[in-house]
Amino acid sequence: QVQLVESGGGLVQAGGSLRLSCAVSGITFSSNTIGWYRQVPGMQRGFVARLTSGGSTNYADSVKGRFTISGDIAKNTVYLQMNSLKAEDTAVYYCNMYHFRLGVRREFWGQGTQVTVST
Repeated sequence: QVQLVESGGGLVQAGGSLRLSCAVSGITFSSNTIGWYRQVPGMQRGFVARLTSGGSTNYADSVKGRFTISGDIAKNTVYLQMNSLKAEDTAVYYCNMYHFRLGVRREFWGQGTQVTVST
C-alpha cells in the first residue's frame, strides 16, 4: 500500500524558513514524479514544485528562488525547503506522487500539513 506522510509544517514569521518532509512507503519515490501542492480555503489546490524521476525540478513562479525540492533515496523521503517565507505562502501543503503503469496514471496524495506565515 502506497502512503505519503507529510510533516514539518507549523507557524513561522515572515522571512523565516521551514522544511517540509514527505515520507513515502510502499514504493520508491525515485521511480515517480513527486511534488508539492498547496491549498488555501476556498481556492483550488495549486502546484508548488516537482521532482521528476529523471531528477529534473520545476517550480511555480511564485516560489522560484525561495523554495527547493529535493529527495533522499536512502530515506525514501522528499523535502521542500522553504526560505524567505511570505504571508501568501500560508496554506495546507500536500505531497503528490504519480506514475504511469500500463498506460494508466496512478496518483497518490498525502494528508497535508499546515504552514502559517505570520507578519
